[in-house]
Amino acid sequence: MTTLTLFKQGNIALPDYLREVDDVTKSLAGNSGGKQISIKGGVWRMLVGGEEIAKNEDRAMNFIIVGTNGNTNRTYYLGKYEEGKSVQPTCWSEKGVAPDAEVPAEQRQSETCANCRQNIAGSGDGESRACRYSTRLAVALENDLQGSVYRLQVPAKSLFGRPEGEKMPLQAYAKFLSGHGVPITGVVTEVRFDTAEAVPVMKFRAVRPLSREEFNDVKDLATSEDARRAVEFKMSPKAASANANRKVEGESKAYEEPAMKPLFGGASIPARDDAADESMPEPVKRSSKAAAAQPAPTGKKDAASVLADWSTDDDE
Repeated sequence: MTTLTLFKQGNIALPDYLREVDDVTKSLAGNSGGKQISIKGGVWRMLVGGEEIAKNEDRAMNFIIVGTNGNTNRTYYLGKYEEGKSVQPTCWSEKGVAPDAEVPAEQRQSETCANCRQNIAGSGDGESRACRYSTRLAVALENDLQGSVYRLQVPAKSLFGRPEGEKMPLQAYAKFLSGHGVPITGVVTEVRFDTAEAVPVMKFRAVRPLSREEFNDVKDLATSEDARRAVEFKMSPKAASANANRKVEGESKAYEEPAMKPLFGGASIPARDDAADESMPEPVKRSSKAAAAQPAPTGKKDAASVLADWSTDDDE
């Protein structure tokens, strides 16, 4: 499997004495500290400061999930997506309950997300909802556990839904590991594009347990400032309040297209990527009777035994 690599010669381990960016590099790179893995167009893209610096066209990549903010975020955009334009949401909610305090009053769509008109089926394209769900993960590459932490945004169709064999949406995958007593931060997770979907949809499955040394590295990454910022859900107050001049066709509400939102201590990354986003209805809560029909894990296995039961499908 191809991965995003640093050197032309391939997967070369970077020595410890070269793991700190000096002032020369910072000066030449400018204010661009944030790192993100985008799935735009069904391609893994490494972004730094909103600019693509590497890509991987394989269907799958291996990550270690280092952390998450624990929230299901909501974002609503006024008007239709235009390729190449990066805008902030019109209204947003970190916890999916009510608009965040930073959302200007004139942009708020409702006092609560549950009663919002943008949370009704049909408010978006077709029967979808205009307000979209997502969550943020801090991830590391399997071959670089002492290096970079990336933000991976997981849209609704990659987050919710039922598992299909061993390929699962993120929530189902986490429940599966939890049922077997396996920490998600303690395994290598394969994230694969579902080719049956028209838009990029990710499915998750465990590949192998981490070694003790790898797990210790992950614990260090989990407490790092980069990991915290990777999952931080924060918009630029300046850009959010500058919202009075631009009008979108078919909408009466005024809206000014702001600059890209800052993240990672001022780095800018695109705030909207509809090519890699999907709309999805409110997650459906099954009845207790339906839930009881689902097979429960029988007997606890150790992590290695659980992962060994999983087959691979490299020939797909």
